[in-house]
Amino acid sequence: MVKKKDSPKIKELKHQARNHSITEGIFCTAKNSFGHHYVSPFAIAINSSNSMVAMLTSIAGLLGPLSQVFGSRLPEKYSRKKILLKTISLEALMWIPFITIAILFYKGILISTLPIILLLSFAIYSILGGIGHPAWFSWMGDIVNKKQRGRWFSKRNLITGFVSVILVILASIFLDYFKKNNWTMFGFIILFSLALISRLISLRSFQKQYEPKIELKKESYFSFWDFLINSPKNNVGRFSLFRFFFTFACAISSPLLAIYLLRNLGFSYTIYMIITFAGTALSLLVLELWGKFSDKYGNYITLCIASGLITIIPILWILNTNPIYLILVPSTISGLAWAGLHLTEKNFIYDNVSPQKRGFAVSYYNLFWGLGVFFGAGLGAILIKFVNTDFIEPILLIFIIGGVARAIAALWWLPKMREVRKTKKFKSSQAFNEIILKGAAPTIHEEVNQIIHIQKYLRD
Repeated sequence: MVKKKDSPKIKELKHQARNHSITEGIFCTAKNSFGHHYVSPFAIAINSSNSMVAMLTSIAGLLGPLSQVFGSRLPEKYSRKKILLKTISLEALMWIPFITIAILFYKGILISTLPIILLLSFAIYSILGGIGHPAWFSWMGDIVNKKQRGRWFSKRNLITGFVSVILVILASIFLDYFKKNNWTMFGFIILFSLALISRLISLRSFQKQYEPKIELKKESYFSFWDFLINSPKNNVGRFSLFRFFFTFACAISSPLLAIYLLRNLGFSYTIYMIITFAGTALSLLVLELWGKFSDKYGNYITLCIASGLITIIPILWILNTNPIYLILVPSTISGLAWAGLHLTEKNFIYDNVSPQKRGFAVSYYNLFWGLGVFFGAGLGAILIKFVNTDFIEPILLIFIIGGVARAIAALWWLPKMREVRKTKKFKSSQAFNEIILKGAAPTIHEEVNQIIHIQKYLRD
């Protein structure tokens, strides 16, 4: 069956929708920069235990994807735009409980209970975000040309990533100033208020965005049980199993990074955020390279390279405690590797699943991911509470365990997947010459120009 081409009017509407999507992404990123990225530091600031901080990731990682399974059925009854407008409105309002917790802590009210209230609030916030994700994923797939997905998503990620780095660093300097003057809770109150406002502005962008019509027939539906049973037999299923085990391995140590940097090493909020976001800043300059690489050589080889780099990151974090080393080595490699993996996972599902089934597939895929986060972070929380060794700090041992687990998951599952698109045969020396040497200079020049345009856009 030949797919009907879009009319000039529809093409223009999709073009405008992509522009609105970038604007929406900027303010959604602002919400994360002021709020989401500071939930763990906030938990530490209100005296949550190490295991409670780890459980924030564990519980939210499970409930968010579980809610996506519920959300994947909603487009059968409601438009994707309506689903997102409702869920984003409620998600924005969930920053009010975070603000309330900061006020109560400052007033000395319910001090011992506040970490539990924070955990419950973050869980509800994650559920609301999860319900709307399948509709968003399906919607984006319909407004982006499949031949240009790698480059377009890398461009969107570049813009949102640039905004994220700038705002997170500014927020950390702001928060350190308040902490120095013993106004830490007031700093969090202001940041969470900005997160609420930013999410409401991103909601406005969704209201303007064109939504292509999609017909979901009953035969398009397949249950999670069907997906689970058939997962070893198809590419997306094997990819989801890989993501479960790889995420499980990653989540053993990754939620403990904030504890390691803020409590064990005693860094300020500014140094903490510079370290954790330094890699993101550098990855912005090579996102277009990842996109070009993925479009030319395929998502599978991109996945293999990114996963290979991710396996060594936990070990790199503990080799040296100098902030310069932490910025230049583990943070940089982490930013580059995760940028490649996140770009690949979207495109992998788009390439392997029909438009009518994408909402279901991505929700089930993310459930695999969420279960991995839940069990991995849960194991990390148990280990950080009960492991007691004399020869090495417990948190360092957990980082080593996490690194070994990542390597095992990658070596076992990556050979079981394949590329479905017709791509150029990968040869490392040729790819390095074409993409890195010949492509890097003009690409980075383009990225720098785009960043300059972004600065002008934000000023206007």
